[in-house]
Amino acid sequence: MTFDVCPIPEQLTLEISLSSQTQELPAFSTSGGRWRAYLNQICLDAFLPWLRDEQFPTARVSTPIAALPSFWEFVNGSAIACEGVRLVLIPTTAIDIAELRVPQEWVDIPNWVADYYIGVQVNPNGGWASVWGYTTHRQLKTKGVYDGGDRTYSLDENDLIKDINGLWITRQLCPEEILRASVTPLPELPLAQAENLLERLGNSEIVFPRLAIPFELWGALLAHGGWRQQLYERRQGLSQQWSIQQWLQTGVSNLAQQLGWGMTRLELAPRGVRSRENAESNVCLSRQLAIADYICELRVFPRGNLTENVWRFELQNANPDETIPVGFKLRLLSEDLQPFINNEDTAIETSDRLYVDVELEPGEGLVWEVEPTPDGYEREILKF
Repeated sequence: MTFDVCPIPEQLTLEISLSSQTQELPAFSTSGGRWRAYLNQICLDAFLPWLRDEQFPTARVSTPIAALPSFWEFVNGSAIACEGVRLVLIPTTAIDIAELRVPQEWVDIPNWVADYYIGVQVNPNGGWASVWGYTTHRQLKTKGVYDGGDRTYSLDENDLIKDINGLWITRQLCPEEILRASVTPLPELPLAQAENLLERLGNSEIVFPRLAIPFELWGALLAHGGWRQQLYERRQGLSQQWSIQQWLQTGVSNLAQQLGWGMTRLELAPRGVRSRENAESNVCLSRQLAIADYICELRVFPRGNLTENVWRFELQNANPDETIPVGFKLRLLSEDLQPFINNEDTAIETSDRLYVDVELEPGEGLVWEVEPTPDGYEREILKF
């Protein structure tokens, strides 16, 4: 529902461009998901440029842009990272705003928690978005009212700070202020249980999957970026998008390309890799990662024939004249995030590359991690 009222003069009001209002969005399984994505996208398009111009030039969406649909399919809100501070925008089209309502996912999933939650009144017809108040995670958890019916935390408008400039002033004057409350850790989901939930909730006839199972299970499923992405894809009726074998044979999927994956050929066999006798084994899948002040490249390629299903994960500096710094780690985990023998490599001294070799069963999935954490990192499940 949209409306044609004017924003309150003292609130920060931003223009929504015509191009933002008319942009094409990806597919969603319900009309509610499409509307939610539209509101969040135009809210981001209005707020993020202003934030960069006024306060944080390096502010960015916390996740890769291509991963946003897998959030908006299920939950209202968008996370922004800006110089060590995490914000979540909560757009609404309500005319009379009496409270800020934040989905539980943004409050109780540990790796989704933000420092600040910002309410934004959006008027697509009028072409404006107005920032009407904000609060901290700590305030939301201690003063907010939890509604188990729709799994939201709400905070009365009188408990919100109305002027967004107060956020920056407070950060400067009180940098040690405690912004977050503690949250309960979520359970680890065994792979069989996760697959069962993906199969069940991947049915798009379940209109509100976030309310269909206990929050502890739902939160644990969404906290795993690879499972969240799989759930989104299943609800769109998409075929397997993350099969490495398939990428090598028919090309990297469009979705994976949007998240940075591409295909190249290795000119020279890396250290320790046996001679390559066929063309397919010279193919390398790669993506760039921004890690601290470095640009690195993650590579995945077969050791020998594809039928052997032996693979190397390799991390190196994108600049061939530079090395991997001391302390960097490359780690592989099972799909349900369990370690295994010889699953990581650490730079004890500056090194030209880190690598982990692994032999897999057909169809087995792996998750890669790098320390320090790359900018915008989201867990991915690569299937072999």
